[in-house]
Order: sequence, then C-alpha cells, then structure tokens
Amino acid sequence: MKSDIEIAQNIENNSMKNIQEIAKKIGLDEKDIERFGDFKAKIKLSTIKKTKSNSNGKLILVTSINSTPAGEGKSTLLIGLADALRKINKNSVIALREPSLGPVMGMKGGATGGGQSQVIPMEDINLHFTGDMHALTAANNTLAALIDNHLQQGNDLNIDPRTITWRRTLDINDRALRNIVIGLGGRTSSIPREDHFDITVASELMAILCLATDINDLKTRISQILIGFDYSQNPIFVKDLDVQGAIATLLKDAIKPNLVQTLEGTPAIVHGGPFANIAHGCNSILATSTAMKLSEYTVTEAGFGADLGAEKFLDIVTPNLEKSPDTIVIVATVRALKYNGGQDLKELSNENLGALKKGFVNLQKHIENMQRYNIPAVVAINKFNTDSKDELQTLKKLCEEKNVAVEISEAHELGGKGAIDLAKLVVESCEKPSNYEKLYDNNSSVVNKITTIATKIYGAKDISISSKAKKEIEIIEKNHWESLPICIAKTQYSLSDDPKLLGKPSDFTLSITSVSPKLGSGFIVVQTGKILTMPGLPKKPAALNIDIDNSGTVKGIF
Repeated sequence: MKSDIEIAQNIENNSMKNIQEIAKKIGLDEKDIERFGDFKAKIKLSTIKKTKSNSNGKLILVTSINSTPAGEGKSTLLIGLADALRKINKNSVIALREPSLGPVMGMKGGATGGGQSQVIPMEDINLHFTGDMHALTAANNTLAALIDNHLQQGNDLNIDPRTITWRRTLDINDRALRNIVIGLGGRTSSIPREDHFDITVASELMAILCLATDINDLKTRISQILIGFDYSQNPIFVKDLDVQGAIATLLKDAIKPNLVQTLEGTPAIVHGGPFANIAHGCNSILATSTAMKLSEYTVTEAGFGADLGAEKFLDIVTPNLEKSPDTIVIVATVRALKYNGGQDLKELSNENLGALKKGFVNLQKHIENMQRYNIPAVVAINKFNTDSKDELQTLKKLCEEKNVAVEISEAHELGGKGAIDLAKLVVESCEKPSNYEKLYDNNSSVVNKITTIATKIYGAKDISISSKAKKEIEIIEKNHWESLPICIAKTQYSLSDDPKLLGKPSDFTLSITSVSPKLGSGFIVVQTGKILTMPGLPKKPAALNIDIDNSGTVKGIF
C-alpha cells in the first residue's frame, strides 16, 4: 500500500493542474492571484475586496469526536466531502488550516488529509508552504525584541519586567525552551528576566491573523495587544511602543489566503493554523469568507473535537463572519469510539462491539452539544480498513436510534467517489432551517462564561479556579475587559481537562489554572489542567522518517 506522500507525488507528476486553472474554477484570473511557482498562489487582498458584493454560498463546518492520539482523519474526510460535492455537480471550495512544523516533525502529522483525499503539493504545504509560519514567527519575535530593547534603552514606559506577558515563539516542538532566562551577559545584553517560548501557532499573532479582515484591522488588533504592566499596574499595549505598523508590515503577505488544490482538482484555500487545544483552532476569516463568496458550498474545519474547535468556531469565529454554518458534520470512527469505550490502543484493530457501544456516549454528547446551537448536524463515519461490517452497521444503527442522519465515508480509500452518499446527505441537511444561537452572552461575567462552557459543553459538575487565576480575573474586571468571548485551552483527548477520562465523564471539576486577556485577538484564554503551549517531541519523532534524495524528492512525510 502506498504512503500518503507517494500517492500525492504520483498525482503531482501526472495530473496536478496549474494553479491558474484552479483559480479559473472559482472565477479568478491570473491578475487576481500571486503565484508561488506552478501549483501554489496567494489570493490578492484587492481580489477579496472585489468579491465582497458576491452572495454567500452554503457553509459546512466539519468537526469530530474526541479522538485517539493519532487522530481520526477529519481533514481527510473534509477533503473527500468537497471532492464528492463536485462529483454531484456542486461548486465546492475547501477552507482549511495550514499545518505546523511541530506535529509534522513530531507525532500527529500535518493537515493535508491522507490516502486519496489530500490537498497538494502536500510536502510543500506541510513544510514551508508560502512562508506564513515563518513570517508569524519573525513578527512575534520582532515584537519581543522591541520590548526588551525598550527596557534596555531607558524604559520610558516604566514597564515592570516581571509583568511582561509577550512570549517568544518557534514553530517546532522544543520543550527545552518552555522556561528560560534571557538578558545574561552584562549591561550591554539587556535586562535579565524570565521568559518563555510558545509554539508559533499558539501566538496571539496567529489568532489575530486568522480574525483580521484587512490590513487596517490587522494593524488595529496588533496595536491592542497587551504586553504587560507598568510599576503602577497600568496596562501597556503595543500601541504604547508605536510599533504596530512595523509588525503588520512583516505580515503583509501572510495575511493573504493561499490557494492550492486537492488530488481531484477541487480548489482549496489553506490559510492560518491556530491549534484548537491551545488557541481557537480555525482557519482565517479571510479564507472562509472568500471561499463563501466564490462557491456554492464552502467546507471548513474546526480543530480537534467539537468540544474544542467547533465550540470556538461557533462562539468566537461565527460572530465575525457574515453567516453561520448551514450544517455541521461530526466525524466519528469505530476505532475512536472503541478507545473511548475502554479498548486498549494496541487492540483497536480487533472487533469489539461492547467497547463500541460503551464509547458511543462520546459521540452522543458531541451531537447534543452541536444541537445546542440550533444548526442541523449529521454524522460522518470515517471508515478504516480494520473496521468490521458489524461494527460499522452497529454504529450506524446507534446514530439512527438517536434520530441523527448518518453516512459512511470511504474517502481515504476512494477519494470523492467514496463520499458521494455523504455529500448528498450534507446538501439535504444544508436546506434545513438553521437558527444559530450563541452558547453564552458575552456580557456575562468571566466566571459565568467559563462555567457555561464547562457544564454545558464538557459536562463538568463545576469549575475550580486557582488563586493565580482569580487574581488574573480581578485584573480583567478592573480594566473592563470581561465582555470578551472565552477561548479554553484544554486537552483534545477528553471532554474533561484530564486526557485519561474518556467516553462521557460527568462527575468532574474543570480546573482553571490561569486566565489571560488577548485583547488583539479579542478573547480571553483560559488555561485548564496541564495543557502546554510549547509541546515536546516524542521518543521517536516523525523527523526520523523524513529524508530527501539527490533529485530533491521528499520522502517519509506520512
């Protein structure tokens, strides 16, 4: 059986279409795009502005259950669904997140799908792509350098170095950089202080890039970034340093959405990549809104499970879009439900109807959660070749007993033709009434909003707030920042904040460890449990399998 990269490279060598041909499929010509070689391009901001008068097509949000550590093929199914929509004569476009080098070189993998349902050129997208991640890293660290330079050059703003909240970033998993000391080496080497590194996709700049609607909005949001406090406990913002223009300039190209294609030639707008377990987990507003203007059906993705990415898409992103999703597709797999039902990871290839039925409560909870938003929802069973016929039929029957429409997808093995029945079901679902309703009122208190998400979406009985987090909430309330939506940083493996609590935990308390206002991105990040914003590499990282030959052909990426 061929690997994902072998499948992708076979297509690339034979039938990958020039990016101008892909652009034509969505009504764009060569003047509307900036080419990065033959198969990648950026969509110009002037083009996006020109399309604003177009009507919006249907919006399909793809999310999932709580998965196994390896993931359940949510991106693969999304890509296959978009290809299938075109096979039934629907003009579809994908709006997808960019991969981070962290998981590419680490354990989980990239974000380009798999098997016969991939976006290409997959090795380029999974590595440096058009340079967006590097631009974000450079912009983030330029701001960090400017803050430390201000301290060195007299500290006119009277910044208390102990309160600086702006961290440095790197788009690689590097646990050694989580907690560091900088400024050593004497008077010419700045002020010694404790500092930290986050992975680039956890940076507030990534969130800002994904929520900004144009350059002016980008610059305004950057100016509002909180970087720390002075010795009188007054907040200090980027606008106080007057460097928002410089930081925005470094992102002048990164803000433009990227255009590529699937193996079957479906246009794919791939842009932005915040992680859903530590950020809001959705591709950019510009990518999604532009896709809706250029297609009948936009298929977009929210990261990880519906408790993370979908909740954040619906409560943080949707209010910034012109419309809410017309339907939600919840991706489920037999193997993940068996895992949630207690079956050992090493045994997931073995049939176990008991574990499947027990783990179904996880899917059931996600269905209930999505229905809270009054948007039609369907279940897509992503078929693995290890799934037995009895397991697939049992899962389908369990969904039907809950009055939820369900279809099996074979997009990994068959591409678009393996998801045609699912595509028909989704089109039917998009015609049903959708009366989007936000989960909570932004004007509610910080504690009430956290409690609402914890009890209604996660199923917690209560929340506990650390003394540190309580003080941080007091600062937020003192400065009147409390009327912002909540972005919870939480493990993706469980509905709770404990990755070992699988299925549908109920008798647990969500532990709040810290609360940080992200005023540029416009939400409050709430840390739970032991979630890390700088991951580490596993004992045998994926980097061990990656190589390149003398002809420049990349090998070993999935």
